[in-house]
Amino acid sequence: MTERAVADREARAEAVLVGEVELTQFVSPWRRRLILFYRSKAGMVALAVIILLYAFAFLGPFIYRVAPDATNPLSTLLPPSHAHPLGSDELGRDELARIMAGGQVSLTLGIIAVLIAITVGTAVGLTAGYFRGWTEMVLMRVVDAAMAIPAFFLVLIEVTVFGNAAPIIIAIIGFTFWSQIARIMHGETVALREREFLQASEALGVPKLAILRRHLLPHLFPSMVVMGSLAVAWAILTESALSFLGLGIQPPEASWGSLLQAAQTYIFLDPALAIIPGIFIGITVLAFNTLGDALRDVV
Repeated sequence: MTERAVADREARAEAVLVGEVELTQFVSPWRRRLILFYRSKAGMVALAVIILLYAFAFLGPFIYRVAPDATNPLSTLLPPSHAHPLGSDELGRDELARIMAGGQVSLTLGIIAVLIAITVGTAVGLTAGYFRGWTEMVLMRVVDAAMAIPAFFLVLIEVTVFGNAAPIIIAIIGFTFWSQIARIMHGETVALREREFLQASEALGVPKLAILRRHLLPHLFPSMVVMGSLAVAWAILTESALSFLGLGIQPPEASWGSLLQAAQTYIFLDPALAIIPGIFIGITVLAFNTLGDALRDVV
């Protein structure tokens, strides 16, 4: 190896070392996390898949203008064709349009339910971890009681009592998962409470609400993002299981779970009716879980 080649190799190594130092010392924490996430191939692929799924569900109907509830008794259980790219169901409804409509319900339900769970869980965990004492004892015993009941059975009971309208199912799933998030947020808040910057703020007389909002909540935000991405997959699976059992989204409104439930009777006549929504559910859950794992590694 010539002296010039050795010098070039040392220069490249030094550049890499300088780049790592800049990444860890001279870049803001949020920008550093974005750079690390951009370097995660699995995370970027998962994010791209999720964006494509939302674009398919919400922008697809503007391109493929077929009513998902339009029935045609003469076109039942048709195979894929030019008129019906994914075939038709037992009532002659276009399966592609039904998949798009079901995706809107399932994906929206997952996001809103998780926002409810994150909001309630973070509020409870943050309050209990910061104020401690009787506040912590009462709130965390409530969390323990909520976690003692298996989540899916609790959802079944709540659906039976309150009904299975879409807003009710969203609220039920959100208020069922909050306890797991509250437990994690409580642990992180207790650890942050002993940090010097928080003690200094208290010594300077900063109001407690300001400490919660300005100092504690930003430190919990990365964990909220990770927990939220993982919880979306759980929420979609829960809704699909409820719909598969006939307790979730009811016809004529479609969700991926309700499409699976409706395809049970015709599984041997037209397996695609069950396979296609099952594939979409599997891809969505895998993408959100992979995104959550990537975010957890970055954070």
